[in-house]
Amino acid sequence: MPLNPRRTVFLLGAAGAATLGYRAYQQRRELSRSSQMLQLSMRRAADLGVYRVKRVLADESQHAALDEQFLIRSASDVAAQLGEMKGAIMKAGQMLSFVADGLPGPAQEALASLQADVPPMAPELARQVIERSLGARPEEIFAEWGEMPIAAASIGQVHRARLEDGRFVAVKVQYPGVGEAISTDLNNAERMYAMFSAFALPGMDVKGIVDELRARMGEELDYRIEAREQQFFADSYLGHPTIRIPEVIPEFSTEQVLTSAWVEGLSWSRFLDTATDEAKQLAGETIFRFSQRSINKLRRFNGDPHPGNYKFHEDGSVTFLDFGLTKVWEDGEMELMDPVLDGLLERDHEATVAAMQDAHFIVDDHGLDPYDVWRFVGSPYIPYLDERFVFTSEFVGRTLGKILNLNGPYAEVIKALNMPKSFVLLDRVVWGVSAILGKLEADNRWRGILAEYRQDALPATPLGELEADWLTTRLA
Repeated sequence: MPLNPRRTVFLLGAAGAATLGYRAYQQRRELSRSSQMLQLSMRRAADLGVYRVKRVLADESQHAALDEQFLIRSASDVAAQLGEMKGAIMKAGQMLSFVADGLPGPAQEALASLQADVPPMAPELARQVIERSLGARPEEIFAEWGEMPIAAASIGQVHRARLEDGRFVAVKVQYPGVGEAISTDLNNAERMYAMFSAFALPGMDVKGIVDELRARMGEELDYRIEAREQQFFADSYLGHPTIRIPEVIPEFSTEQVLTSAWVEGLSWSRFLDTATDEAKQLAGETIFRFSQRSINKLRRFNGDPHPGNYKFHEDGSVTFLDFGLTKVWEDGEMELMDPVLDGLLERDHEATVAAMQDAHFIVDDHGLDPYDVWRFVGSPYIPYLDERFVFTSEFVGRTLGKILNLNGPYAEVIKALNMPKSFVLLDRVVWGVSAILGKLEADNRWRGILAEYRQDALPATPLGELEADWLTTRLA
């Protein structure tokens, strides 16, 4: 798709600016992190100024090359800086990396590094966390302990170990101090309100959105909550044909340590490079089914859908990891959303707008043409309007560009919209899953699959039939 420098510069700038609102738990770290983010912002601002001057002076035939070079430099700089940080700042960068479709290839690759690879903490620090949490050093608890982490993320890193009974396990260890740092940031509600207000649309309930994010992110800091949620999903999907979730080892899990069954599998990049098209198609359907069954049937779902949280297998099955950001529907929440989706999927413009008003997605006195509202709000749901659809990265990037074009043909619609706090994470799931399916170029009967979970329709695919048999066996 053609590059849209305005949109992508906005995305990069928003992520960088948003991170400036965070501060660390000690004065020394506060100064260091603030200084690093200030330097990043100054570098990007200076580069933006030079880029604009060059573009004005350059021949129009050179504009595309200048745009691409600037976006690559920006993404690389942001990824390099945020990749060295932990906690909330890192999370802001990760969120940016999942909406990077439409950026040049090298820029996407730079931001993709934030999805799975973060500089690890020193081995001795990990030992200290284990000792404080489990009462002994890891070498005394486990028959084998992998000193170097096999994965690192925004608030913790994962080590491979072996229990005395021979089972291999994944031990997630929280970074020392990151809980205090993020808790301090989350407790500073006024600063977060101000930060989000800078980027919010006029009609948005900023306080409600921030409060929802604060609550969910606060839960991520307590691995006991994550352990409970992970085990819930492991039990709920036990024996599923293609969905795998490792069981929790509770006796070796605490507030800052989470131990789970070890799972071998392929990374996202490795799977993309080596998997057959058949396996990719099955993986795409599996990811979609996991999200929709969880949302509509289990009434709780993982709000952090990105490839760094998955292990892929050669047969197309997928192991889902990291349940720190889980949303549980409260009574009446999903019931408000259902009529909106019904209107969108049935192409009923009037019903869509009426349901949106009831659910507070749009102000009552908007004065807009219902067709325009339906066209705009329904953009991410185009894959579910017809019998079949092929997701592509081009579709995801183009649709996201439409949503973020604040001065485009839907500017008045955007001004009238709100995002109720109940649906913040649902929106993230819609975009996150769509981005993954786009990379997989997933081709399927998405409308029929969705109907299985929303309307108890008959299975739309062979995997749907296998899942139906699995459910029958579970109920027997």
